[in-house]
Amino acid sequence: MVKWLSFIYLFFTVFTSTASFSQSKLNAFLTPSDTLNKSRRNVVVISETTLASMSLIGLNQLWYSDYDRSKFHTLNDNNEWLQMDKMGHVFTSYQLGRVGANVLNWSGVRKKDQLLYGATLGFGFLTAVEVLDGFSKEWGFSWGDVLANATGTGLYISQELLWKEQRIDVKYSFHQTKYASQNPEKLGEGLLEEILKDYNGQTYWLSVNLHSFLKETKIPKWLNVAVGYGAEGMLKGTEDIDNQLLTSYNRERQFYLSFDVNLEKIKTNSPLLRSVFSIFNMIKMPFPTLELSNKKCVFHLFYY
Repeated sequence: MVKWLSFIYLFFTVFTSTASFSQSKLNAFLTPSDTLNKSRRNVVVISETTLASMSLIGLNQLWYSDYDRSKFHTLNDNNEWLQMDKMGHVFTSYQLGRVGANVLNWSGVRKKDQLLYGATLGFGFLTAVEVLDGFSKEWGFSWGDVLANATGTGLYISQELLWKEQRIDVKYSFHQTKYASQNPEKLGEGLLEEILKDYNGQTYWLSVNLHSFLKETKIPKWLNVAVGYGAEGMLKGTEDIDNQLLTSYNRERQFYLSFDVNLEKIKTNSPLLRSVFSIFNMIKMPFPTLELSNKKCVFHLFYY
């Protein structure tokens, strides 16, 4: 549920900064400002504040209204979904923070403020959603989720402070699985829902740019090595020993080693293409992949 809202929020945050113009005006519009552009900054602040407020109000009225309210309470869900939900929080917080910092950079805001007010966008928004969870009887405030949110935000900010660039990106890939049809309420019904809800088909990656660590070599600037984490055999958050249907699969963790492409390192003079590359750089590119799981080693010609 949180990922549904976060993906929509991420899309509209980017969309408000990429309105359609003629080609020349569009290029000028997409080019980051060298100095503080107050008009751009105001558009960013107003757009993000409005979208965040509307999202939280809509969530409170539409989603939580289907469940009984309660006093604020916490929930320990750290053992659910083999921690795939926590990886989703890391990814979403990192990517929202990246977008938040980038749109402030586009506005000419100084680096310190990009990190202070932009890179923390994901953590702030997801924590607000977590508070709403805390007042719902069906859910609960999860400190594990908050820690995952902080990890995603911290990964972005720490790299900017240490290297002034993102050498390690958090990425996502997905493939459809046989599990969703057996519990569509939890895992989604149809491709769009499954992309966001079926943890069995999701993989989260740390994609490392080789050239940024080995600048004196001839390694292509766009070439990355990616380490991924996934899991399968899950029809609900935890195993249910009283329901044979839900325990008919072995729940197992999967680890992956693969190559990847850093789209933001591809040279182009087009501000539009740079913007497109920046958006799609959150997706891990299909490549030959080595999978390690349950003491097995499997080679995939193309894994996504």
